[in-house]
Amino acid sequence: MASLKNKKSKQPQRKKFQAPKGMHDVLPVDAPYWEKIETTIRGCARERGFLRIEPPVLEFASLYHKASGEQSDVVAKEMYVLKTKGDDVFALRPEYTPGVCRAYLEHNLSRHGQPQKLFSFGPVFRHDRPQLGRYRQFTQTGFDIIGGLNDPLYDAEIISIYADFLDALKIKNTVLRLNSIGCRVCRPAYNRQLQSYYKSHAKELCEDCKRRLATNPLKLLDCKDASCQKLKGKAPDILNKLCVSCSAHFKSVIEYLDEVGISYVIDHYLVRGLDYYNRTVFEIFADGKEEEIGAIVAGGRYDYLMETIGGHLTPAVGAAAGIERLIAVMKAKEIAIPRKPSKKIFLAHAGAPAKKKAFALLKDLRAQGITVMEALTKESLSAQLKIANKEKIGLALILGQKEIFEKSVILRDLAAGAQETVPLEKIAAEIKKRL
Repeated sequence: MASLKNKKSKQPQRKKFQAPKGMHDVLPVDAPYWEKIETTIRGCARERGFLRIEPPVLEFASLYHKASGEQSDVVAKEMYVLKTKGDDVFALRPEYTPGVCRAYLEHNLSRHGQPQKLFSFGPVFRHDRPQLGRYRQFTQTGFDIIGGLNDPLYDAEIISIYADFLDALKIKNTVLRLNSIGCRVCRPAYNRQLQSYYKSHAKELCEDCKRRLATNPLKLLDCKDASCQKLKGKAPDILNKLCVSCSAHFKSVIEYLDEVGISYVIDHYLVRGLDYYNRTVFEIFADGKEEEIGAIVAGGRYDYLMETIGGHLTPAVGAAAGIERLIAVMKAKEIAIPRKPSKKIFLAHAGAPAKKKAFALLKDLRAQGITVMEALTKESLSAQLKIANKEKIGLALILGQKEIFEKSVILRDLAAGAQETVPLEKIAAEIKKRL
């Protein structure tokens, strides 16, 4: 008995593979959410004249260093970087905006009319701390308006798109937080005031903020550390320091939002974690889920980004939504995705020769736009029809030896039990008539 136990213990254990930490599988049970969200995105884009753009997942790491800022958490802490055999240094896309702007410049998209209205949908990667709605590989959808005039109407349009998008997903009672972080003219003076305020509280700052104090004081307002959050409440208000142009721009954005009935909260201390933003910045939260899930949509204006990466000063505004966060909110709020009942038929067979003919008939019917379900690997006709009843399918086609010889097929109404024999050449037309 002991020898048997020893033999069992010596057997090598099979390695059980799992997804890497922070990565996740999209399972069939969640497919309706993904389909609903992507269909809604495409509808919003089509209605407003936005065209899809998809930069590659890999870009030169230097693009993000230049665009997003060396000191931003995305670049300094969260970016996945790899070095190729040719000594090129690439980064997995941590966000869309720099890649979209690089593509805009590289392909001279401004020649195709201004502004360019673009949308995107795909994976992004950040080495972040995994939690609800936050993964290391996640999916974003973005809308951007690039070029043309520096018009506050475009800021309001981007916000309006996401308001409509969330409404279409039945995500109600959202909170839009809105601010302006000024421009090159007025922000330096505000930064000096911030530095002066925070220097008097330097001992209370976290280590990251002690570094930010010298390099990028505006980012002090974005820190999530509890002690830094407490200090933020008494920091200088940027809206009091805006230049005339920035103040007028922000006022116009608010007036446009008022015109279309989009409610908002002015958050004097809202800034974005990336260096390229100026003027309007905003975040949208699901009511009651702000701390748990975070912003489900975020963005703002980035007029200086093109210039930073080698182009000319180009007005631009955009935002992105996290798909996994949207799904987390929809589940938390118990938002069901209604399934449209598809008008399907079921194809069954009786016998091996009929199985081969049924396989060919499947192809013919689907080519004519008819949705057909089957269980051809089940040899029993009753087992096949049991599956049809379980799926609540009303019509079934049955092929047997006699039907093969006569080049026909049985059409059975599963609810009523009535059936008739129809020539194979007429079956597609008969099904379409009945459905």
